[in-house]
This record gives sequence, structure tokens and C-alpha cells, in this order.
Amino acid sequence: MGDDAARAAREQARTALERTAQAEEYERAREAVRALRAAVRGEVADDAGARALVTMDASNYRRVPLAVVAPRDAGDVAAALAVCRELGVPVVPRGGGTSIAGQATGTGVVLDFTRHMDAVLSVDPRARTAVVQPGVVLDDLCRAAGAHGLTFGPDPSTHSRCTIGGMIGNNSCGSHSVAWGTTADNVRALDVLTYGGERARLAPGGEGVPERLRAGARELVGGELARLRTGFPDLPRRISGYALDALLPERGEDWARAFTGSEGTLGVVTAATVRLVERPGARVLAVLGYADESAAAEAAVTLLPHRPLTVEGMAGDLVPEAERTLLPRGGAWLFVEVGGADAAEARASAERLCRAAAGDAADHALVADPAGQRALWRVREDASGTATRMPDGSEAWPGWEDCAVPPARLGAYLRDFRALLADHGLRGLPYGHFGDGCIHVRIDFDLIGEAGIARFRRFSTDLAGLVVAHGGSLSGEHGDGQARAELLPRMYGRETVELFGRFKDLWDPDGGLNPGMLVRPHRLDENLRFAPLPREPLPVVYGYPGDGGDFSAAVRRCVGVAKCRNPAGSPGVMCPSYRATGEEKHSTRGRARLLHEMLAGEVVTDGWRSEEVREALDLCLSCKGCRRDCPVGVDMATYKAEFLHHHYAGRRRPTAHYTMGRLPLWLRAVAATRTAPLLNALARTPLAALAKRLGGIAPERDIPPLPRAPFLRRWRAHRRTSPVRPARGGRRVVLWPDTFTNHLSPEAGTAAVRVLEAAGLEVVPPPGADRVCCGLTWISTGQLDGARRVLRRTLDRLEPVLEAGAPVVVLEPPCAAALRTDAPELLPDDPRAKRLAAAVRTFAQALEEYAPDWTPPRIGRPVAGQTHCHQHAVLGDAAERRLREKAGLTGGLSDGCCGLAGNFGFEKGHFEVSAACAEEKLLPAVRGAEPGTELLADGYSCRTQLAQLGGYRARHLAEVLAEALDGPPGGATGGTAKVTDA
Repeated sequence: MGDDAARAAREQARTALERTAQAEEYERAREAVRALRAAVRGEVADDAGARALVTMDASNYRRVPLAVVAPRDAGDVAAALAVCRELGVPVVPRGGGTSIAGQATGTGVVLDFTRHMDAVLSVDPRARTAVVQPGVVLDDLCRAAGAHGLTFGPDPSTHSRCTIGGMIGNNSCGSHSVAWGTTADNVRALDVLTYGGERARLAPGGEGVPERLRAGARELVGGELARLRTGFPDLPRRISGYALDALLPERGEDWARAFTGSEGTLGVVTAATVRLVERPGARVLAVLGYADESAAAEAAVTLLPHRPLTVEGMAGDLVPEAERTLLPRGGAWLFVEVGGADAAEARASAERLCRAAAGDAADHALVADPAGQRALWRVREDASGTATRMPDGSEAWPGWEDCAVPPARLGAYLRDFRALLADHGLRGLPYGHFGDGCIHVRIDFDLIGEAGIARFRRFSTDLAGLVVAHGGSLSGEHGDGQARAELLPRMYGRETVELFGRFKDLWDPDGGLNPGMLVRPHRLDENLRFAPLPREPLPVVYGYPGDGGDFSAAVRRCVGVAKCRNPAGSPGVMCPSYRATGEEKHSTRGRARLLHEMLAGEVVTDGWRSEEVREALDLCLSCKGCRRDCPVGVDMATYKAEFLHHHYAGRRRPTAHYTMGRLPLWLRAVAATRTAPLLNALARTPLAALAKRLGGIAPERDIPPLPRAPFLRRWRAHRRTSPVRPARGGRRVVLWPDTFTNHLSPEAGTAAVRVLEAAGLEVVPPPGADRVCCGLTWISTGQLDGARRVLRRTLDRLEPVLEAGAPVVVLEPPCAAALRTDAPELLPDDPRAKRLAAAVRTFAQALEEYAPDWTPPRIGRPVAGQTHCHQHAVLGDAAERRLREKAGLTGGLSDGCCGLAGNFGFEKGHFEVSAACAEEKLLPAVRGAEPGTELLADGYSCRTQLAQLGGYRARHLAEVLAEALDGPPGGATGGTAKVTDA
């Protein structure tokens, strides 16, 4: 047999073995799922979509599980463990999935505690303890404790979505650890199940620990007393390895503390008794500015004698320019929170601290207002996402995310760390818990190419040595997981690491709990989540300018910090469908994970045709909230449009894509045939139900009434009888006749013309006004070829406007957002699209910029309503707020999403989620408004949602101002008046 034939035979044999192994693995998975479904009352999911959602956490790693189990109680956990033990299937407990070292991923069965085991079981204010299930979110515990003036001390930046079980697994800390310690310092007792099925109650003394475990641990500890007493660094953030020293006799044999931080490798927590601390009566935030992060780091330790609640640090390269105005002068800052029994005591303490810091700090600011404090803390908390992008837009990753050194060594360590980065040709943006000596950093590793991965490994080894040389811990908050466990011998020595292995084997002799983590770990450069992604950019429609034109890079933006999993009522817009459903697949992160797996092609195997991805994106409202609220700027509305374009290429689309996706065409036809009265009459007959069914429209929706004449026809008639007023000073603005204003809400357009002219501006329509369009409805339904045709025709007609450099005033926020963002990204090679995007102004922006001396009529009424989600995400509402203030319209508008979102809320199957989104913020705010309140909503969708779900009449700000030009507004004209005539 020749060499070629031999090679072919060997390859054939290898392929056959792989197929056999895959078949055996598949059958083992089937057997496990069948057995789990028979034994567990909670959900057992093994479909591609469910598995794809948990292949990753917030780390660089990816592992594909066999199934996901959502246990209902401890009995379900025991039953699942029994099945997995019998079949030899590994188990990984998982909370919010925000771990940054890879320990919340696994190849066996993932136990998802967030679905059912998420309750605060009891709060004992006298004992200052609470009993919780592992899936309870930290903020939910703090709310329950807050009713008694108490709180749980540790508070990671992911506090709105991380779980107590996950915090116990990682020994999480957060910004208040200088005052209240780590999770281990705040755990009193744990109810645990081992992989072998033993139940244990872990607490000091070990009375509730099975005798086998207790005797084995005492033997292990008794034989290594000297090593355990001297071999662990003495620093506040020593998280790495097992806390075996907690089992020393002089430390009370604290089993709960020894277990905390074990990353799901020893047992599964089913309940926890935790310590609560008293909340200060008042807090003041002192923000101290320093020349650079090393100066801030060296100053941090000097502030600890003042007993602050936090000493957090971050450098200027992590703060967006728009938010610099919130901070005092400096290149780096310390966020130092001080508490007191009341506001006066807290402020006095903060002032003393600032006086003590005056020699080192360049500037400082004291913030006592809770809203101001929240705004500043958001700057700090968003750093975990912001740091994933370097200032030039290149990607940066965790991996050496949270090393800790003694606080007094932090300044020297940071200098050495910066030098090490430079030696390896890497960049990073440090920030973190300076008071505890713990630094977070994302580094611009290349984790895709072989050379980059090799450099990642070399740097990791060198940095481990640097941390140890400074007396530090490889992990200071997030655990070792796969990211650092391989290097634990550098920190502890091989003998102590062998002790960790013996401790693991005592608990889990079968090695079934989270294998490959912490003990006998995978290599730090294995299982990288980028490995299966395509190496060359896919052919796509959007330009993805922030991602080098690469859709894979755009999807990689999601690093898993899961701010999109914030619960209902949280600030911001993102993510309305998750807030309505509570399901991971309907969060921005969940959708990004499914897109990642679609590109990887191992779990989700149908590419652009994937039904798993389509189903998850179906409830995406395309609100663009994530573009603004996601710390790394994931833009799921764009990804959805891209996906739908490819998903339906060459295939029949849902009917709603033809009816509502091409709405401008149908409305134009109605205007041309002047059939609006006839259609309005038919909408009030039984034929309407048939029309909705045929058109893919939700049966619960009313078909909006059409005006007798569109805005442009009214405007032209007005211009024939009233010539255009020449602008004072030659200021001319072009008013964009968007589809919604022109064909559905002409009163808003008429009012805008009136106000703009009253402000001294010459208002003109664009050339070919009847045919210009932003393409929004085509975009939101993924008809991107059609959207580009529409936009090119529009640009052809607008060339005179673009040549003249005239501002283009757009009344409808989503249309303005489409022109600002979608147009240049869909037509990246057409410079006219960028020029049009730069010309777009909202109504308030146009008045502020081009009629700065105009004073609006004084109205003097409170307002309620909603800032449109696209305005929040793309356009900003600062000019609108200032205009309302000048007009005496007091109070603020709700954020969030109304839930209608263009075609979304009208599509069949979406009504329930659409209504739930409106009930989150908008409808409660309007119901709670005092009589006489003016209801404002610049978006037609928001106004329609208010009318159809609550019977409220809201108006565009232009309508309110136009009415007031004639004098004080009258009673039934607007405000909270109910809609009485559809």
C-alpha cells in the first residue's frame, strides 16, 4: 500500500472512530435526557436553542452542554444529581452566567437556578440574617432586607442580575468589600448536596457535615497544619484556590467559608443563610481626581483609616467624553462612598476624608443627591463592558481580569503591570477596587490567531509571576475557573495545589462536579469561545463600521455581562422583551449567544436559516435600546434586520412583512386614490377582522384611522394661500415628511411648521417630498435590498438639499434614527448617506441650533409620557428637555419602550409582549399623572399605544407648542383627556 493510500486509510479509520464516538455521545445524551425528564419536575431542555444559550458565560471560554435543567426545589436537584451520577454525566451549577473565568460553562448538565429556585425564604432582622435559594438575584435580596434597614454587603457591578448562588461559588466581592468584606465573610450556613447524593449543612464546627467528609477533612488539615497556617497570602481579596485555612481549629472549622469560592466543584448549594448588615442612614459620594491611576492607587490605602464604604478607582480612558462633565478634574478618579446616621454626619465624614486627601488629589466633588450618585456609579459599573473596547475600537478581553495585591503594593504593581503590557505589545484599561488592591482589566489579546493565543499564554505566565512577586492572588473576585487555575502552582506551590486536589476528591471522588475547573484544570488557552467562528468576514448587507465590516466581530461584542437582564423597572430601555418575558433567549445577550452559535455551526447548524435564532429574534422590538444601554454597544436591531434579510432570502416572508413592512407604499396608494374615508368605514365593520387575519395583524389591535388628507397635501394647500415666510437671517430648514407624520399624524407636521415659522425659520419640503423615505419599515422587517433601493432614490432626490447643506428636521424619532444610523451603514460606499445623517435634526434640536434666541410660549403644566426608545438610543433628548423647560413643561418623561415599536406590536402573536412592555413604565406613569398633565410622546407608535391600551391622547411636543402660540392651552385640548372618537 502506497503512502497516499495509507494516509487515506488512516483518515478513514479516524473518521469512523469519530463518528462512533459521536453516536455514543448522542445516545448517552438521549438516555440522560429521558431519565432526567422522568425524575425531575422542573424543565429539562436539550434542544439546540436551550443549549446554545449556556455555552458561554462572561469569559473567553465556551463549552457545549448536553442539556439544561431548571430544578424546582432541592428534591429536583437531588434527582438530577442521581441521574447524572448513574450515567457518569458531569454537572455544572449556574446562576446569572456572569462569571468571567469560565466556571459557569460545562459539557454535561447545566443546572439553571434562576428559573424557579430564586426566592428569599426568610429575613430575620433581629439576627440580621436571611435564608435564600441559590438563584435569587442580589438586588432582590437587598430589597427584601431593605424593608428592615438592612442589606447584603457584597455588591458586584452585576448586582441587578447576578445570583447569590453564583456569588457563593465565586466568593464575589464588589465595591463595598472594604466595609463589609467578601461573600465568604457574609455566609453563615449552606445547605449543600454532593455529587454522590449526600446532604450537608455547612457551618462553623461542622456538626451538619457527613462524618465521612468531616473525618477526611480533619485528617487532611491535621496533617498539613504548618502549610495551611503559612501558605496563604494575607490580603483582603485572596480568592484563588480553596480556602482550606478556614478549617483550621483556631478559625472555628468554618465549613461554609471553606466551601465559598469552590466554583461548583465540591457540591451544589440548595439554600444559604447569609449575614445582613445595617444600611447607613445616609451616604455621600466623594469623587477624587488624580493625575493618573498609579497616583490614585497609592492614595487609596491612605483613605482606609477613615472607614469608607467604597474606594473604587478608574482611569480617564474608560470614561466616555459625554460623561467627563460628571467628574472633577483629573486623569483618574477614586469613588469613595462615606456613610453616616444622617445626611449631616455623612457629609461631615466625607469632608474630613477630602481634607485628608487634599495633598494628593487634584480636585474633588461631593455628591449627596441619590440621582447624581446613581449616575456616577453607572459610569463605574459600565466599565466592565466599556473596557472591552479600546479607544480605537479594537477588542479587549478578560482573562487577567481581577488579580489582587496588598493595597499598599497597588501603585507599584500597577506600574509593573503597565510595563509588562508594553513588553508584550498589549494594551489594557485598568479599573477596580483600589481600596482592596484588586484591579480589573480587559486586554487586547488576539484570541483568534495562533500567534495571538501563544502571546496570551506567555503573558499569562509572566503576569502570574508578577502578581506572586507582589504578594498577591491570581483571582481577587471572579475565581480561577479555567482562566487562572492552571497557574495556581505559581501562587501556592505544587504541594498546596495537591492538597486542593485531595480536598476535591474527598467531596467528589467521581469528579462529576464542574470538571476542568480549579482542580486538574483545562489549559488556559483551551476551549476559547472564538475558535469555532468563521475566520473570514461573511458577505453581509450592513457595513458594521465599528467592527471592520465583520458580522462575527459585531456579534463578539457581547461579552456576557448581561446588563440586558436587568429586571422590569430598571433605568434605561434595554431589553424590553426580556423584562416582559424573563427568558434568557429574549435578552440581548441570549440573542447574541444564539447568533454566535449560528456562526459557529456546531449547536445551531442551519446558519441563516436557523429557526432557533429566528424565534429568539421574533420578540426583539428593534428598539435599539441596546445600542445605547449595552456597555459594549451591541446593536441587536441591526443584527435582527441582517438575519431576517438572509433568513428569508429567496423564500416567502410572513404576511406582515408585505403589509406593514411596505406600509409607505400602501399609504401612498391610499393618498393617491383618496380612499381614506372608505377604509375608515370598513375598519368599523366585521370585514376588519378578516383584513387583520389576512394581513398578519394581531386581532387585539384596532386599525388606526387614516386622516382624510395627508400632511403634504394640507401643507401645499396652506402654502398656496399663505406664501412661505422668508427666514430671518436666511435660516432655512427642510422638514422631512416621514410616513407616519404624513399619512397617519398630519397634525404633528402642521404644528411643527407653525412653530418653526414662529421661531423665524423658513420651512420647506424636500424635493420630491411625496417619494422620500427613510426605509424604516423595510429595515425593521429585514427587507434590506428594498431598504437600500428606497434610500438610494431618496438620496437622489435630496442632492440639492445636501449640496446646500440645509438641516433636515425629522419629527418622527425612529425615522430620524434610521437616517442617522441605518442609512450610512446600509450604504457605506455612498457619501451622500453620511451627509444626510449629519444633516438630520430633531424638532427641538433644530429650534435650539437654528433659532437660539426664540422663546417658546410659556405653558406651565406638568408632563407625562415617554421619550421614544430610538430617541434615547440614537438621537439623545437633551434638546427636548431644555425646550420643555423653557416652555414651563415640568417633570420628566418615562424611559423604556412603549412596546408598539412600529410594526412589532401590530404583528400577530406579539400583542401580549407589546402590552407588557407598555405596562412596565409608560402606562403606570400616565395613570399616576395628576389632572391637567400634558401627555407627550413624539413617536407615533407611543401615541398609538397610549390610545389603544389606555384611551389616552398624547401629542407631539410641536402640537403642544403650536396650540400655546394662540394663548394659554384650554381644557380638553390635550393632557390626560381620554380619546373619545377613534
